[in-house]
Amino acid sequence: MNQVPLPRRAAAEFFGTGLLVAVVVGSGIAAERLSSDHGLRLLENSTATALGLAVLIVLLGPVSGAHFNPVITIADSLLRRDAAATERPAAAAAYIVAQLLGGVGGALLANAMFEVPAAIAVHDRATAGTLLGEIVATAGLTLLIIGMIRAEQSVVAIACAVGAYIGAAYWFTSSTAFANPAVTLGRVFTDTFAGIAPLSGLLFFVAQLIGGAVGMLLTVALFPADTAQCSPSAVQPSPAVTHEEMS
Repeated sequence: MNQVPLPRRAAAEFFGTGLLVAVVVGSGIAAERLSSDHGLRLLENSTATALGLAVLIVLLGPVSGAHFNPVITIADSLLRRDAAATERPAAAAAYIVAQLLGGVGGALLANAMFEVPAAIAVHDRATAGTLLGEIVATAGLTLLIIGMIRAEQSVVAIACAVGAYIGAAYWFTSSTAFANPAVTLGRVFTDTFAGIAPLSGLLFFVAQLIGGAVGMLLTVALFPADTAQCSPSAVQPSPAVTHEEMS
């Protein structure tokens, strides 16, 4: 069984989350500059995000499990049952710190690439409807990822499914499916199309944690047996990628 050292896994989470936020923010800036129609901007932003996320999962899944999301890290840590359980708290903490720092770094990188002045976002997004949308989006994402892990799906299958889900959730949720505290924090640091004001971001955090809890309950109900022996998690890379394949 291959064990990737925790510092390398945390670095992959930092790098992956940062690139994900750079994709979200950068494509939002480009869409805002290239298109005047709001719906077209959202289409451009959602397409780039869905594709970029899928690519990052395929690339970094074998290293860290490609969580890029504190909610997924928490869910994975709580629901996994394996011999490496003693490492989970330290691994989860390292992952979450890396994800949050990566999210901020990714937003600043996108600002720099498009020569946008660094600024805190002023776009208020929090309403009763959008907070419900975040609960729904995050619950669905948590169920999808942890459920597929328990069903022993490959990294490629998970990447395609997660990218498709996020691309769809941009449109079927009122919040445009942030569904990720690290991405939300990063988007606070860009006053552009993808930005979110700090208070709205805080309320989104709360909704995302609630959604994550709902998603975990649904996972336990629908996938009661954790049969995966070595799946994308805070402690192991995916079973689909063996040591020989990674060498």
